[in-house]
Amino acid sequence: MTIFLRLMKESDKQSAMVSAISASRAGLSDDRVFHADPIDFKIIPGAPFSYWVNQSIRSAFIKHTRFESEGRTAKQGLATADDNRFLRVWWEVMPSATDWYSFAKGGAHSQHYADVYLMVNWTSDGAEIKNNLNEKGGIRSNVWMLKDTAPKFFFRPGLTWPLRTNGLSFRVIPSQCIFGHKGPVGFSSSDDELSLLGLSAVLNSKPFGYLVSLQLARTELAQSYEVGLIQQTPVPELNSSQQADLAVLAHRAWSLKRSLDSIEETSHAFALPAALRACLGDYDPPAINVELVRIQAEIDAIAFDLYGFSDADRAAVQGDQGAVNEGDAEVSADDEGDDEDDAPPIDQTAGLLSWAVGVAFGRFDWRLATNERAAPAEPAPFDPLPAKSPGMLPDGAAPFHAHAGILVDDQGHPHDLARLTEEVLARVDAPVPEDVRRWQQRDFFAFHLQRYSKSRRKAPIYWPLSTISGSYTLWFYYPSLTSQTLYTAINDFVEPKLKQVGAEVTALRNKGSNRTRDDEKQFEALQAFELELIELRDTLLKLAPTYKPNHDDGVQISAAPLWPLFRHKPWQKVLKDTWAKLEKGDYDWAHLAMNYWPERVREKCKTDKSLAIAHGLEDLYIQPEAAPKKTRGRKKTGGDE
Repeated sequence: MTIFLRLMKESDKQSAMVSAISASRAGLSDDRVFHADPIDFKIIPGAPFSYWVNQSIRSAFIKHTRFESEGRTAKQGLATADDNRFLRVWWEVMPSATDWYSFAKGGAHSQHYADVYLMVNWTSDGAEIKNNLNEKGGIRSNVWMLKDTAPKFFFRPGLTWPLRTNGLSFRVIPSQCIFGHKGPVGFSSSDDELSLLGLSAVLNSKPFGYLVSLQLARTELAQSYEVGLIQQTPVPELNSSQQADLAVLAHRAWSLKRSLDSIEETSHAFALPAALRACLGDYDPPAINVELVRIQAEIDAIAFDLYGFSDADRAAVQGDQGAVNEGDAEVSADDEGDDEDDAPPIDQTAGLLSWAVGVAFGRFDWRLATNERAAPAEPAPFDPLPAKSPGMLPDGAAPFHAHAGILVDDQGHPHDLARLTEEVLARVDAPVPEDVRRWQQRDFFAFHLQRYSKSRRKAPIYWPLSTISGSYTLWFYYPSLTSQTLYTAINDFVEPKLKQVGAEVTALRNKGSNRTRDDEKQFEALQAFELELIELRDTLLKLAPTYKPNHDDGVQISAAPLWPLFRHKPWQKVLKDTWAKLEKGDYDWAHLAMNYWPERVREKCKTDKSLAIAHGLEDLYIQPEAAPKKTRGRKKTGGDE
């Protein structure tokens, strides 16, 4: 036996070491002193230096089968090598799109449930990705490594986990999804719900997490949970009764966590904002969280029994995991997961106003809040994700307000956004704040931009295009965007407004010397406003002939040509930089690039098959001639000379 000292929790390690050694020499018990035979370390895969672990815990690697057995398997997923090109957040993709699939790509720590908010372009089985080559002619993506994975495992239900995040967590991945290299997936050969949910409970249990951490031989939370690590971790055999009990618990946890997500506008589970969520029945987040804690404790108790851990083993696991949690803050900076998804709670008033704006635009359905429409039934955990969340207006339903994709900040106008927002709130008997217009003018877009940014993508769907001073704002709705939108803005909004303001300016001008001081101030203000409207109209007229947006390009590229008309400085800078890259040719895969620089893009299609596929111009692509193989001559011998 070898003596080991564990002093990780000690602040004064020198004094602690002296104290621990003294206790050991005196034969006294000390929880910092461990006795272990190094030969036993080999029981754990990789033989980590796990001196603090009881032999009974190590034996779990002998008594139980590995994850990668018994019909179970885990696979790494797709790395696109160009996420900006091939990935979108789901609200950027039109519900009618058939070539975009939900894409699990890691995310923040979340057990049993987490929304899959990304989508990947998998047109023609990923033809663009498969033909996106580097300078040496090799495929940029890892798709060439996944020849067996894609046809066999993409689109199957399973359990995904973030490759690197603070704490290991497994959650449901619905069917009809593709998964990424940062979101690997575990599968059961049967693909059935009972088997997968039972497995979800085991994998999210404390003993399984502890056995994973032993193989890492470190205590930090921010670890890389590679596929091989999960594959070699032991999983206890479940009989039908145990599997059913665990599946019920996992299903309940999934359902509760999904209900917490039903107030998030950007979630596939969204129904109503927090201020109105009780309209659909009891909704008590603190009580839900208490129940989730209870469920997890029950899962852990069952799992400890299944692994055969003694009371002493359980205490050791609990103590070690507590020590791990203390180091959380120190390692979170190294986290490569999408922990930006762990956003702070939304202010209820702001969330309510944002929802009301969505109702005004025809995105959300106010009838859920008035019980005129019943909430859709909860889906099964592994059902394919819907094209629309339950809170969105169903296809064919009449919107709250009919419009052509544009609303306006213009008091008295029939399409005035502030008035419509107030009408929505009044319709659902919600309190109407006094400063709705002011909030929309000053605060709404920044709030909206933050809320609709995820996984390093900024994708706001309500676009405020304004005069230079912001005195007049047109709100464009991204899903309704077409090549005619700018003309609609000119003909239906700006020109009539110019006519109205021009008439007021003429009336005041005709007063001449009879204008009062107030008249003079109004006259000057109206003249300045008229000039701003003229500038807005002229800018729109300049942009309109060549502006042909395509939703497959995503929000950022679609908005880039309009950057001079956005007044929110951070967003304007993003769009201005995007436009510069478009001009430079960095995004020639975009349909918008073809609109503005067709000759340049078509020329590139001749040598870049991926671009040719993107633009439907494969006939332009010229396959390069294969390089001649070098032949080796026979080595000359001395007799040949």
